[in-house]
Order: sequence, then structure tokens, then C-alpha cells
Amino acid sequence: MEEIVQHLTPLLDQVTGYIYPNEIELHWGLLVVIYPYLTGLVAGAFILASLVKVFNVLELQPTYRLSLLTALAFIVIAPLPLLAHLGHPEKSFEIFLTPNVNSAMAMFGFVYAWYLMAVLLLELWFDFRQDLVLMANENKGLKRIFYRTLSLFSKDVSEKAIAFDHKAVRVITIIGIPSAFLLHGYVGFLFGSIKANPWWSSVLIPIVFLFSAIVSGVALIILLYMIITPLRNKIVDMVTLDKLASYLFYIMIIDFSLEILDFIHRVYESEESIKILALLVQNKLFSSLIIMQVLIGMIVPLFTIAGVKAFKVPADLRKLLYFISAILVQVGIFSTRWNVVIGGQLFSKSFMGLTTYKMTFLGLEGLLVSIALLIMPFIILWMLIKILNPWRAEDATAVTQSSTS
Repeated sequence: MEEIVQHLTPLLDQVTGYIYPNEIELHWGLLVVIYPYLTGLVAGAFILASLVKVFNVLELQPTYRLSLLTALAFIVIAPLPLLAHLGHPEKSFEIFLTPNVNSAMAMFGFVYAWYLMAVLLLELWFDFRQDLVLMANENKGLKRIFYRTLSLFSKDVSEKAIAFDHKAVRVITIIGIPSAFLLHGYVGFLFGSIKANPWWSSVLIPIVFLFSAIVSGVALIILLYMIITPLRNKIVDMVTLDKLASYLFYIMIIDFSLEILDFIHRVYESEESIKILALLVQNKLFSSLIIMQVLIGMIVPLFTIAGVKAFKVPADLRKLLYFISAILVQVGIFSTRWNVVIGGQLFSKSFMGLTTYKMTFLGLEGLLVSIALLIMPFIILWMLIKILNPWRAEDATAVTQSSTS
């Protein structure tokens, strides 16, 4: 009891106006912010990959497999923040054993399972099957057994079998696009369907979440591509990078327009809550919303990429500006998730006061665990790259051309 009093007492100094006693401490913390951020990266990376297979955007071919593996690495970790926040993660399987169609959160479990098992893993297996068979043949002992198991003991690398793999990947990708839309649109739906909260209750939130997810996914792939390529002693393909930046630019324009429309819609619909929402933006969310999300995370990258497209900028400077823009976009999207999750809990249901959020460093809901959860997908991605070697065919072609010349 004393610990709770010691924890809550400093918060009272930052409370303004009149709030209910149970509103001093927020129910959803940093872990719930990370959850939609990670799922957005998954959806964005997959949709970027689909541009290659479905829409035949060949300039993005160098990032296709990287995008798929990134989506897999992040989707494995994506539910962990939510499970850690809810407690008793061992009971999460009950939503599959005793499905409740009236629970939006429980149904998300099925959306997640569908996307992971029926879309992402299946597409990856068909795309890497030939490589897995070849790697099993090239290795001996445990490595051979390992790759043979990953290939599900498939050995057929004939032209007919490979052609079937390519068709299967294309069909799964087509199915995967609406699935990816559903995955992250559903996260937005969970917030937008809470009618009692004027900060969340909006029909546009699922769409805003969806496009911001694509923005964050494209920006992440730009960063990964620019970091990993030099580490492989390869040269960054400026055609690919310019194409990625162009997609980022156009999707950001759509996302920015939707966010403005969503804001206008909230103001128009807010009625009695308009004063407290204005106070919320002017005080508690000014730094994270106006400065971090809008100015640093949206306007600066937009004008930077627009400047690059408008003027003849040297390749090295373009790479630097793209890299900085992609980092700023990540800051902006994370701020977007923060402003939705934390911002929606900072004002009282009485509409007469504002509370505050105190972030702890240690503990399950603390900053340390949150940082660890954000780092884990990159460790998994590194392991996947080591195991599957997504550039195997590209490297083999380069070696062949080198020996021929």
C-alpha cells in the first residue's frame, strides 16, 4: 500500500482540474504503445514486398526478401508487449480454444494467426524452398538435417516445381495484401470503436493506422537496406533507394492528409469535449503531437524528400537525406502511437481535468523492458538473414559474372 501511495503522490502535482480518483494512473502504458507500433511495421514491410510480386515494381526487387524477413521478425515479437501488459501469457491460447466472437480483442488473435501462418510463413516457404533444398544438398550433418527440415523434406528443384513456387508466391501475396490491411486496420478499429472516448472514437482511425503503418514499414526498409548493404560489401542501388523514397513520399502525403481530415472530424464531432481536447493538445501533448509527430516526424521529412526530388542532389547527399528522413519518420510514427494510446487516457471522463503519465525505468511495464522488446525483432532478423541468406542467388550471380570476366 505504501508503495502505491509513494508512486501516486508525485503524480498529484501534475494533475490539473478535476478528475476521478481512479484516473490518476493510466491503465495502458508504454507496452501498449509499442504493440501497434510493431504491428504497423509488419504490415508496412509486407505491403512493400507485395509491390514486387503483385505490381511488378522491379526496382524494389533487392528489398523483396528483406521486407518479408523483416515482417516475420517483427510479427513474432508484436504480440509480446500486449501479453506482457495483460499478464498470464500462458492463458493466451484460450482465445483459440474457447473463441468468443463478441470480443474484438479475442478475434484479433485469429487475425494474427491467419496472417502469420496462412500468409507470411507460407509465402516465405515457397519463396525460399529452392534455396533450402540447395543448401541442404550443399551441407552435411546437422546443417543438412536442419535445412532439409525447413524445406519440409522437399527435393524437387525442377523448372516445373520452381514455376509452381512462383505462382504460389504471387497468389499468397495477393491474399496477403488484404490480410495485412486487416491486421493493422484492426488495431485501429480497436481504438476507433471505443465510443466513450472522443480522442479515439473516429471512423477514420483504422485508415489512418493503416497508412501510417505503410509509412513506417517503408521507412524501416530504407534504413535496413542502407545499413545492411554496405555491411555486405555491396553498393547501395540508387534506383532502388530513389524508388523507396518516392513511395515513402507519396504515402506520407496520403497519411498526412488523412490525419488532418481525422483531426477536423474529431473537432467537428467533439461538442462538449472540445475544450478539454484543446487543453490536452496545448499542454500534455504539445511536444509529442505538434513537435514530434507533425513537425519532426512528418513535415521535415516531407519537405526534405520533396527537395531531393525537385533538385539535382548528388547521390551521397541523397543517401544521407533519405537516411535522416527515414529516422525522423520512425520518430513521428512512434509519437503517433504514443499520442493515440497515452493521449486518449490523459483527460478525465468528466471533461474537467487532465492527469499525467509517469514512465518507470524498471519493472515489466518499464522503459528497459520496452527497449528490449524493440531490439528483439532486429536480433531475430539478423538470425533469419544468417540462416536463410536472402541474397544467395544475387551473390552467386555476381561470383559467376566475376569468374567469367
